[in-house]
Amino acid sequence: MSQAQSPFPTEAPSRPRIVILISGSGSNMVTIADKIRAGEIDAEIAAVICNEPEAAGIQKARDRDIPVAVIDHRGFTSRDEFDFSMMRTIDDYEPDLVVLAGFMRILTPDFVRRYEGMMLNIHPSLLPKYQGLHTHQRALDAGDSHHGVTVHFVTEILDDGPNAIQASVPVMDGDDVDTLRKRVQLQEHIIYPIAVKWFVEGRLAMIKGRACLDGNVLPESGVKLEG
Repeated sequence: MSQAQSPFPTEAPSRPRIVILISGSGSNMVTIADKIRAGEIDAEIAAVICNEPEAAGIQKARDRDIPVAVIDHRGFTSRDEFDFSMMRTIDDYEPDLVVLAGFMRILTPDFVRRYEGMMLNIHPSLLPKYQGLHTHQRALDAGDSHHGVTVHFVTEILDDGPNAIQASVPVMDGDDVDTLRKRVQLQEHIIYPIAVKWFVEGRLAMIKGRACLDGNVLPESGVKLEG
Protein backbone atom coordinates (compact mmCIF):
# COMPACT_ATOMS: atom_id res chain seq x y z
CA MET A 1 0.00 0.00 0.00
CA SER A 2 1.42 3.36 -0.99
CA GLN A 3 1.78 6.08 1.59
CA ALA A 4 -0.88 8.18 -0.15
CA GLN A 5 -3.54 5.48 0.07
CA SER A 6 -5.98 5.34 2.96
CA PRO A 7 -6.70 1.95 4.56
CA PHE A 8 -10.32 3.03 5.03
CA PRO A 9 -12.96 3.11 2.29
CA THR A 10 -13.91 6.61 1.18
CA GLU A 11 -17.56 7.49 1.35
CA ALA A 12 -19.09 8.79 -1.85
CA PRO A 13 -20.20 12.40 -1.50
CA SER A 14 -23.88 12.64 -0.64
CA ARG A 15 -26.18 14.00 -3.29
CA PRO A 16 -28.52 16.93 -2.61
CA ARG A 17 -31.74 15.75 -1.00
CA ILE A 18 -35.16 16.86 -2.25
CA VAL A 19 -38.53 16.60 -0.53
CA ILE A 20 -41.51 17.02 -2.86
CA LEU A 21 -44.97 18.05 -1.62
CA ILE A 22 -48.01 17.02 -3.68
CA SER A 23 -51.78 16.99 -3.41
CA GLY A 24 -52.89 15.35 -6.65
CA SER A 25 -51.61 13.46 -9.68
CA GLY A 26 -47.96 14.30 -9.07
CA SER A 27 -47.12 14.81 -12.73
CA ASN A 28 -44.32 17.28 -11.99
CA MET A 29 -42.99 15.02 -9.24
CA VAL A 30 -42.87 12.15 -11.75
CA THR A 31 -41.03 14.29 -14.29
CA ILE A 32 -38.40 15.34 -11.75
CA ALA A 33 -38.03 11.78 -10.44
CA ASP A 34 -37.57 10.41 -13.94
CA LYS A 35 -34.94 13.04 -14.76
CA ILE A 36 -33.05 12.04 -11.61
CA ARG A 37 -33.29 8.37 -12.51
CA ALA A 38 -31.95 9.16 -15.99
CA GLY A 39 -28.95 10.91 -14.46
CA GLU A 40 -29.95 14.34 -15.77
CA ILE A 41 -30.26 15.77 -12.25
CA ASP A 42 -27.65 14.82 -9.67
CA ALA A 43 -29.87 14.58 -6.59
CA GLU A 44 -32.11 12.18 -4.74
CA ILE A 45 -35.75 12.47 -3.75
CA ALA A 46 -35.66 11.80 -0.02
CA ALA A 47 -39.46 11.71 0.26
CA VAL A 48 -42.77 12.68 -1.25
CA ILE A 49 -45.25 14.14 1.23
CA CYS A 50 -48.95 14.32 0.36
CA ASN A 51 -51.92 15.83 2.20
CA GLU A 52 -54.54 13.88 0.20
CA PRO A 53 -54.70 10.17 1.13
CA GLU A 54 -56.33 9.22 -2.19
CA ALA A 55 -54.04 11.26 -4.45
CA ALA A 56 -52.86 9.40 -7.55
CA GLY A 57 -49.34 10.71 -7.06
CA ILE A 58 -48.83 8.54 -3.98
CA GLN A 59 -48.75 5.30 -5.94
CA LYS A 60 -46.62 6.90 -8.67
CA ALA A 61 -44.01 7.75 -6.04
CA ARG A 62 -44.15 4.25 -4.55
CA ASP A 63 -43.78 2.74 -8.01
CA ARG A 64 -40.45 4.61 -8.18
CA ASP A 65 -39.36 3.38 -4.73
CA ILE A 66 -39.63 6.87 -3.24
CA PRO A 67 -40.57 7.04 0.46
CA VAL A 68 -44.04 8.53 0.93
CA ALA A 69 -45.55 10.24 3.96
CA VAL A 70 -49.28 11.01 3.96
CA ILE A 71 -50.39 13.78 6.31
CA ASP A 72 -54.12 14.40 5.91
CA HIS A 73 -54.79 18.06 6.69
CA ARG A 74 -58.32 17.15 7.76
CA GLY A 75 -56.94 15.55 10.91
CA PHE A 76 -55.77 18.88 12.33
CA THR A 77 -57.74 21.60 14.05
CA SER A 78 -55.78 24.48 12.54
CA ARG A 79 -53.50 25.32 9.66
CA ASP A 80 -50.70 26.01 12.15
CA GLU A 81 -50.96 22.49 13.61
CA PHE A 82 -50.92 20.92 10.17
CA ASP A 83 -47.93 22.96 9.05
CA PHE A 84 -46.05 22.14 12.26
CA SER A 85 -46.59 18.44 11.58
CA MET A 86 -45.42 18.94 8.00
CA MET A 87 -42.29 20.74 9.17
CA ARG A 88 -41.38 17.96 11.58
CA THR A 89 -41.78 15.37 8.84
CA ILE A 90 -39.85 17.39 6.27
CA ASP A 91 -37.01 18.00 8.72
CA ASP A 92 -36.73 14.26 9.40
CA TYR A 93 -35.57 13.89 5.78
CA GLU A 94 -32.98 16.71 6.04
CA PRO A 95 -33.68 18.21 2.60
CA ASP A 96 -31.55 20.68 0.71
CA LEU A 97 -34.56 21.65 -1.40
CA VAL A 98 -38.33 21.56 -0.86
CA VAL A 99 -40.36 21.36 -4.07
CA LEU A 100 -44.07 22.21 -4.17
CA ALA A 101 -45.52 20.23 -7.06
CA GLY A 102 -49.25 20.80 -7.11
CA PHE A 103 -49.44 21.13 -3.32
CA MET A 104 -52.82 22.77 -2.84
CA ARG A 105 -52.47 24.26 0.62
CA ILE A 106 -51.77 27.85 1.59
CA LEU A 107 -48.70 27.77 3.83
CA THR A 108 -48.37 29.66 7.10
CA PRO A 109 -45.70 32.36 7.48
CA ASP A 110 -43.77 30.21 9.97
CA PHE A 111 -43.60 27.37 7.44
CA VAL A 112 -42.43 29.63 4.65
CA ARG A 113 -39.80 31.33 6.80
CA ARG A 114 -38.37 27.95 7.82
CA TYR A 115 -37.63 26.97 4.22
CA GLU A 116 -37.28 30.37 2.57
CA GLY A 117 -34.56 30.34 -0.04
CA MET A 118 -34.74 26.54 -0.38
CA MET A 119 -38.38 26.11 -1.48
CA LEU A 120 -39.63 26.29 -5.05
CA ASN A 121 -43.18 26.35 -6.41
CA ILE A 122 -44.67 26.09 -9.89
CA HIS A 123 -47.63 28.26 -10.85
CA PRO A 124 -49.66 28.10 -14.09
CA SER A 125 -49.38 31.70 -15.20
CA LEU A 126 -46.79 34.23 -16.24
CA LEU A 127 -46.32 35.68 -12.78
CA PRO A 128 -46.92 38.31 -11.51
CA LYS A 129 -50.00 37.91 -13.71
CA TYR A 130 -52.86 35.80 -12.32
CA GLN A 131 -51.77 34.89 -8.85
CA GLY A 132 -54.09 32.41 -7.16
CA LEU A 133 -56.56 30.04 -8.80
CA HIS A 134 -58.35 29.60 -12.15
CA THR A 135 -55.45 31.04 -14.10
CA HIS A 136 -56.31 29.43 -17.45
CA GLN A 137 -59.88 30.74 -17.40
CA ARG A 138 -58.68 34.18 -16.39
CA ALA A 139 -56.23 34.28 -19.29
CA LEU A 140 -59.01 33.26 -21.69
CA ASP A 141 -61.45 35.79 -20.24
CA ALA A 142 -58.87 38.55 -20.64
CA GLY A 143 -58.27 37.67 -24.28
CA ASP A 144 -54.55 37.19 -23.70
CA SER A 145 -52.45 36.22 -26.70
CA HIS A 146 -50.01 34.30 -24.48
CA HIS A 147 -50.26 32.36 -21.24
CA GLY A 148 -47.73 30.19 -19.46
CA VAL A 149 -46.11 28.87 -16.30
CA THR A 150 -43.58 30.09 -13.75
CA VAL A 151 -41.20 28.46 -11.27
CA HIS A 152 -40.52 30.80 -8.37
CA PHE A 153 -39.08 30.86 -4.88
CA VAL A 154 -41.74 30.73 -2.17
CA THR A 155 -42.16 33.73 0.11
CA GLU A 156 -44.85 34.69 2.60
CA ILE A 157 -47.01 36.42 -0.02
CA LEU A 158 -48.89 33.88 -2.16
CA ASP A 159 -47.38 33.38 -5.64
CA ASP A 160 -45.20 36.47 -5.14
CA GLY A 161 -41.68 35.14 -4.62
CA PRO A 162 -38.92 35.96 -7.12
CA ASN A 163 -39.25 34.16 -10.43
CA ALA A 164 -36.58 31.69 -11.56
CA ILE A 165 -37.89 30.60 -14.96
CA GLN A 166 -41.00 31.02 -17.11
CA ALA A 167 -42.32 29.38 -20.25
CA SER A 168 -44.81 31.13 -22.50
CA VAL A 169 -47.36 29.43 -24.76
CA PRO A 170 -49.67 31.01 -27.36
CA VAL A 171 -53.40 31.12 -26.72
CA MET A 172 -55.02 29.63 -29.82
CA ASP A 173 -58.36 30.42 -31.40
CA GLY A 174 -60.87 27.95 -30.01
CA ASP A 175 -58.89 27.21 -26.86
CA ASP A 176 -60.81 26.26 -23.75
CA VAL A 177 -59.51 25.68 -20.24
CA ASP A 178 -58.61 22.04 -20.93
CA THR A 179 -56.69 22.62 -24.17
CA LEU A 180 -54.83 25.56 -22.67
CA ARG A 181 -54.03 23.63 -19.48
CA LYS A 182 -52.55 20.75 -21.47
CA ARG A 183 -50.33 23.09 -23.49
CA VAL A 184 -49.14 24.80 -20.31
CA GLN A 185 -48.51 21.49 -18.55
CA LEU A 186 -46.14 20.38 -21.31
CA GLN A 187 -44.03 23.42 -20.45
CA GLU A 188 -44.29 22.71 -16.71
CA HIS A 189 -42.58 19.39 -17.30
CA ILE A 190 -39.75 21.17 -19.11
CA ILE A 191 -39.01 24.09 -16.81
CA TYR A 192 -39.45 22.56 -13.35
CA PRO A 193 -36.64 20.01 -13.81
CA ILE A 194 -34.45 22.81 -15.19
CA ALA A 195 -35.02 24.93 -12.07
CA VAL A 196 -34.39 21.96 -9.77
CA LYS A 197 -31.19 21.09 -11.63
CA TRP A 198 -29.95 24.68 -11.36
CA PHE A 199 -30.68 24.74 -7.63
CA VAL A 200 -29.00 21.46 -6.70
CA GLU A 201 -25.97 22.44 -8.77
CA GLY A 202 -25.67 25.64 -6.74
CA ARG A 203 -26.39 27.85 -9.73
CA LEU A 204 -29.84 29.13 -8.66
CA ALA A 205 -30.29 30.97 -5.37
CA MET A 206 -32.43 33.59 -3.70
CA ILE A 207 -30.18 36.43 -2.53
CA LYS A 208 -31.60 39.47 -0.74
CA GLY A 209 -35.07 38.68 -2.05
CA ARG A 210 -33.99 38.31 -5.68
CA ALA A 211 -33.59 35.20 -7.82
CA CYS A 212 -30.01 34.86 -9.04
CA LEU A 213 -28.52 32.47 -11.60
CA ASP A 214 -24.76 32.00 -11.67
CA GLY A 215 -24.45 35.03 -9.39
CA ASN A 216 -26.42 37.32 -11.70
CA VAL A 217 -29.74 38.85 -10.65
CA LEU A 218 -32.53 37.63 -12.91
CA PRO A 219 -35.18 39.91 -14.43
CA GLU A 220 -38.68 39.96 -12.97
CA SER A 221 -39.79 37.16 -15.28
CA GLY A 222 -36.78 34.98 -14.47
CA VAL A 223 -35.26 33.15 -17.41
CA LYS A 224 -37.94 33.16 -20.10
CA LEU A 225 -38.55 30.32 -22.56
CA GLU A 226 -40.94 30.45 -25.48
CA GLY A 227 -43.04 27.32 -25.79
